Amino acid sequence: MSLRAHWLPALGAFEAAARHQNFARAGAELHLTASAVSHHVRRLEGLLGVTLFQRQARGVALTPEGRLLADATGGALGDLNAALASLQARRRTPRVRISTLPSLAHVWLVPRLGRFSAAHPEIGLAIDADRALARFDEGGPDLALRYGVGDWPDLVSHFLMDDTMFPAAAPDLPGVERVQTPEDIARLPLVGDLSPQGWAEWFRHAGVRHVQVTELHTFSDSTDALNAAAAGLGVVLARQRLAGPHLADGRLKRLPGPGLPTRNSYYLVHPASRPPSAAVRTFMTWLQREAQADEATQPPAPRRR
Repeated sequence: MSLRAHWLPALGAFEAAARHQNFARAGAELHLTASAVSHHVRRLEGLLGVTLFQRQARGVALTPEGRLLADATGGALGDLNAALASLQARRRTPRVRISTLPSLAHVWLVPRLGRFSAAHPEIGLAIDADRALARFDEGGPDLALRYGVGDWPDLVSHFLMDDTMFPAAAPDLPGVERVQTPEDIARLPLVGDLSPQGWAEWFRHAGVRHVQVTELHTFSDSTDALNAAAAGLGVVLARQRLAGPHLADGRLKRLPGPGLPTRNSYYLVHPASRPPSAAVRTFMTWLQREAQADEATQPPAPRRR
């Protein structure tokens, strides 16, 4: 037997009657007469083929079958009421839906969100971390953090921050203690990701010629590449914005060589046809301040020994 919509009024009346153990008080709660509540209960009993209440002079008492149904309906309607209240609260609370790359979300964005929440407790956030480009259709994100050149059709782009790539490795990687120049790095196992710039371009930028560049290990996600290097898999071409925590806690150390400015940068984007709300503008302004503060704390490149 499956639940049908026409059962719902009878179940609602039964649940109230079961709580009050009285049809009149249940009717007052539901804005029905006691007779109407009784009619719903009798209809439900007829559909189920069981007696749910024992009628008494001063009210009603649940039968064992009625108790079983009362437990189930009470829990189900309680969950439904909680869900409805939660949806109403969301409607009253300004929310910002953000789409971002998983690597930037996990390493750069999420660790900072506590500061935003403390400064703006009235604004809720919904973070969608996905490598796929977000669709700004109905029900989609209000804002996206994208990595590129800042030119996407039908979107307004706001520059957030640029980035720099440099070699980094775990301090205990075998052979890393002998690295004194960029040429020495080519002798170690190299870890790569799917970034548009890679080891070959970095070696050219560092002035290293006639070196065979082979990435021994490759990862689709930049954070996975950083974690693999921190685990001792090899030298990673790290992006400063993502590698900051790994460098700060000593899991990785920067190796000698210049930083390679990335051709791509991070941008905040939103649909040109949908102006950002006040909550979205507040979040954008906060993000830009965080990026500026991050820029001021970037460590210098290590000198060649």
